[in-house]
Amino acid sequence: MDLVRDLAVGWSYAGAGLIAWWRRPTNRTGRLMLAEGLTWFLGNLQGTAVPLLFALGAWGEALNLAVLAHLLLAFPDGRLATAWDRRVVAGGYGLVAIGGLVRVTVYDPAADGAATYLSCRDCGPNALLLHSGQQLFEAIDLVYRWSGALLTVVCLVALVRRWRVSVPARRRILLPAGVAIAVAVAFVGWEVLYVLAPDALGAANAVLIWPSDASQIAVPIAFLATLLRMRLRRAAVGNLVIEVGADPTPRHMQDVLVRVLGDPSLRLGLPSPTGELGAYVDPDGKPLRLPAPGSGLSATPVEEQVVLVHDAALDEDQELMSAVSGSVRLCLRNTRLRSEAVTRSQEAKAFHARLLRAVDEERQRLERDLHDGAQTRLVFALMKLRRLDAGLSSHVPRPSPDLRHTVAEADRALRQALDELRDLARGIHPAVLTREGLAPAITALAEQAEIPVLVMVEPGRFAPLTESTAYFAVCEALSNAAKYSGAEVVSVSGWRDGDRLVIEITDDGVGGADEENGTGLRGLADRVAATGGTLRVTSPPGGGTRARVELPCE
Repeated sequence: MDLVRDLAVGWSYAGAGLIAWWRRPTNRTGRLMLAEGLTWFLGNLQGTAVPLLFALGAWGEALNLAVLAHLLLAFPDGRLATAWDRRVVAGGYGLVAIGGLVRVTVYDPAADGAATYLSCRDCGPNALLLHSGQQLFEAIDLVYRWSGALLTVVCLVALVRRWRVSVPARRRILLPAGVAIAVAVAFVGWEVLYVLAPDALGAANAVLIWPSDASQIAVPIAFLATLLRMRLRRAAVGNLVIEVGADPTPRHMQDVLVRVLGDPSLRLGLPSPTGELGAYVDPDGKPLRLPAPGSGLSATPVEEQVVLVHDAALDEDQELMSAVSGSVRLCLRNTRLRSEAVTRSQEAKAFHARLLRAVDEERQRLERDLHDGAQTRLVFALMKLRRLDAGLSSHVPRPSPDLRHTVAEADRALRQALDELRDLARGIHPAVLTREGLAPAITALAEQAEIPVLVMVEPGRFAPLTESTAYFAVCEALSNAAKYSGAEVVSVSGWRDGDRLVIEITDDGVGGADEENGTGLRGLADRVAATGGTLRVTSPPGGGTRARVELPCE
């Protein structure tokens, strides 16, 4: 059973170390864990009858604890960051190298077999034994154990201090070290109890070995869990583009990165508005400085003049940061493309609005030209023709019937041409719309409609383009109602709703109007949209038709 227990603990470290070394060959953490697993078995050499092997086992019995302290203080970067950490690790190795050697030179297993955790009286002899004195050995052993306990406490203090000053992202990575702290605390308590009262544990000594070793197995398991969590974090980074896609703003992107990476110190650095090379601002527009060496923060370039400032612990997983950088680049490009698309859409709407204004102004010019030009001349010609007809009646005793018939036909032709010209001018742009506004123009339109039209339009003037768009929308709706709906009555309502002009045209016809397939409605929808307005048509079969037009009026 002891063999199974030792193999489980030792190979858990060695296996985790091999995996870590394979995944991160440039990081020394994997090699330290492998060394911890191998040195775990060094003390078991005391169970042999070979004197030299027994001496090596007794000498290096605590070497795995020194390696464990080195591992914890170097985790996760694989480097000892401070001079204090380096002193602690050097003290641990020195204690084993010197103190362990002094201890083994006075250790006689035949005199005190309980000095090793193997409790093996038949083991040995000790090839390095120089003096067999029980009292001397106990004194040296006591100093050796208390020195180890003191170094353990110092190591714990360093770990706790590093934990307290770390941000949440680094704390999650330091989880295996936190587990090891609990193991070390248990070891210190055990050592103190053993030194003060060696016989106090009695039979419980053997029982406590199992939970002690099980707790040590938790350290490499926690390390592997950290690796797995980093892989899951990479998977979460894969959803970054999807999550940011709904709101691809730099601020939202930074918030998502903070949550995914668990690093509240993370900031997204964007190009400074000044254009200065190497100057950055955060998504809120505040200046962002690159971190100084030793500040605990690091900077990862994303693309030219874009950088991520984050906890330096995240540099440990280069694949993760590479995935994050790629996702941020994609999101930024998506943001730029969306911005360009919005800009082009706004430019297109502005162009269409300018085009409609130009068309509307041209309509008004044509209407004025027809009214002031051809229509006026036709009126003058009609007046002259009527004077001619009156002259014939007054001055010619017996005018020719053919001549009178010709004059009458010319009169009718001129009046018909004048009516058609007025209808044409009204279709191009009604003069009443320009002179009096939308409500009188719609009222005049309703009076000429083929079916009864109820008009309820609030008085007031609007922008010329708004009035003309609303007017021709009513024209199209009345035309469709007369041609296709079979309606008996149509109502037209109009009112101002905040900064919008709302026009509703409702009939009691057969319904079934299709905005997509009807060329008139589709053209009207395009015209309304070009002004920044909306057209909604509701036309269930048998339920009549309602067209609602909303136009900006500010």
